[in-house]
Formats: sequence, structure tokens, C-alpha cells
Amino acid sequence: MKQKITQQLIIPAEYAGQRLDLAIAQLLPDYSRSLITQWIKRGDITVNGEICKPKVKLQGNEEVSLNIEISEETDWQAEALPLNIVYEDESIIVINKPAGLVVHPAAGNYSGTLVNALLHHCPTLAHLPRAGLIHRIDKDTTGLLVIAKTLAAHTNLVQQLQHRQIKREYLAIINGILTGGGTIEAPIGRHPKNRQKMAVVNNGKPAITHYRIVEKFATHTLVKVMLETGRTHQIRVHMAHIHYPIVGDPIYTRLQIPKSCGDALIDMLKSFKRQALHARRLELTHPATQKWLTWEADIPKDMQILIDCLREDNG
Repeated sequence: MKQKITQQLIIPAEYAGQRLDLAIAQLLPDYSRSLITQWIKRGDITVNGEICKPKVKLQGNEEVSLNIEISEETDWQAEALPLNIVYEDESIIVINKPAGLVVHPAAGNYSGTLVNALLHHCPTLAHLPRAGLIHRIDKDTTGLLVIAKTLAAHTNLVQQLQHRQIKREYLAIINGILTGGGTIEAPIGRHPKNRQKMAVVNNGKPAITHYRIVEKFATHTLVKVMLETGRTHQIRVHMAHIHYPIVGDPIYTRLQIPKSCGDALIDMLKSFKRQALHARRLELTHPATQKWLTWEADIPKDMQILIDCLREDNG
């Protein structure tokens, strides 16, 4: 079923001289400027009954009509897959994602993803960009994700993310013993030789990661990591960049077995086949109520077992 937006507006006199797309974006803050521009170009937004270009200058007091039919953004298929829903209302869904679940369909993974499950749970997500996804976490990273259920919520949350107002906190188990917390500010882009990897590169996008020690072990450290930006594989790349890679990371480190490890820890490290990274805490301003909300997800069982093993090996 297609969604429709039908609305009539009068351009305020004080908007005289402004571009059409900028004026409509101010009058309809629930929708992004890029979406409004698309609607104007398509003829879904008219001025005094006429189709206009987005950059046309307004005189004030024009009658603007919106007659928009929102078609499905994607042909991804809905699938009845289990979801661990932490929170849901009319505007957003917060999911606790397990390890092994790909977030959205792509080459080689057209089914069995989080998006396929979300489309079954909430079919109207098909009308939203990227099915309402605001941010992603890697297949083998666990933890919290927020999904928008309406265009207004999507626009608002994307703006919060762009302005670094959404707080995302992770727990990671890293190889080596840190002496203190710190901040990594290093640009991230595609690896110059291996396009499947990301790397710290001079021409990459700005990336900032903050980390703090939670607990030290004999050969490893449990850290709390806060993202200021959200680049692909950011935490994994940054921690490897400062020579403290995440335990189990199949891309950015090799298996490291310190000489002082006991047999139980050696077996545990050899059997831990994913990056020990968990999106533990998520904080944001609710797009409709404007209330500041916080969610936490318990550390997954496999990481907790690894932590227990590290503590025992600590002596």
C-alpha cells in the first residue's frame, strides 16, 4: 500500500526572495531538503498550480500544493525472522542485534538480514530510505541499533547523527594492556590495496573514537569505546591502528596467543571467531517527544565467557 501526503500551504510574506526548496524545507522540517527537492522536480509540489524548479525565487503569499505518493524505496523482501526488540513506538524501533546477522541485503546476502526481518515486522518501512536504518553495525558485532518508522523520524534522527548528537557506546576486548584512555582522531577510507578493508588514510573521511579502560587483565584489556563519528569498521580500524586490535577480528588482526596464557584461555582465544565488540549503550532525543532516551544491552554470552576466562587467567 502506497503512502500519500496531501497538504496546502501559503508562503509567508517574509519568505519573499527565498528559493522554493529552501522555503518548503523550513515550512516542513519533518522532511529532508533532498527529499523535498526530489518532489519538486517530480511535480509533486506545485506553486499556484504550476510546476516550478527548486531554485525558483518566491514573492510571498503563493499557494503551494503537495500531492505526493510515496512508493516503495526498495524491492527487498520481507521475511518472518526473529527480532530482539528492546523498544518500539509509533516513531522508532530499537533492536539488540545478535552476532552473525547481516544488517541489510547486499551482494551475497539478499535474504536472512535484519532489514528482511524488519520489513516483515513493519511493512511500511519499505517506503523509507534504507528501510528506516539510521546507522549500521557489522555482521559479527552485537548490540543496539535504532530504526525510524516514519519519514519525520528518519529526517530527525539523520540530523541528530550528522550533528553528533546520538551517543553510541561500545564494549571491546582488545589485545594488549592499555595504560590509559585516549582519543583517536585519524581519517578512514578504503584500503589502498585491499578494497574489502578500511584503513587510516590521508584522504579518508574524518573519524574520531574515544576509549576508556574498564578492566585490565594479564594480557588483554576491556575497554569502553565512544563513537563521535560513524565510519565503516571505525572502532576496529582505529584500535588496530594504535596496535591494540580487537580480539577475534578476522580482518584487522591475526590470532594472538601471549606466552603467559594458560591452556583454558588459549582454547578460548582460538575458538573466538568474531570481533569481541558489542554496542552496549544508545542515547538520543526522541524524534517526536523530544525526550532524551537511553537503552542498554547486556554483554552477549560469548563475550562474557571470554571475560570470565581472562579474569581466571589473571591469577
